[in-house]
Amino acid sequence: MSALAKVVNNPVVNYFRTSYEELRKVTWPSREQTIRYAVTTVVLCAALAAYFGLLDYALSQGLKALISVTS
Repeated sequence: MSALAKVVNNPVVNYFRTSYEELRKVTWPSREQTIRYAVTTVVLCAALAAYFGLLDYALSQGLKALISVTS
């Protein structure tokens, strides 16, 4: 077996070759779509953080009120 045949049949080389071929088939989003998705993600994360922050604050105030009533 020649050296070239060993390289061609190498599993690592084969993995990278097939990975490259699959990446060429991918339809990548445009720059505008990527920016829109990133902004949507940041806004959604901020909204969820605010929601859970307010929920945490309300529950902690309720727990403090409950503790003060029982003591």
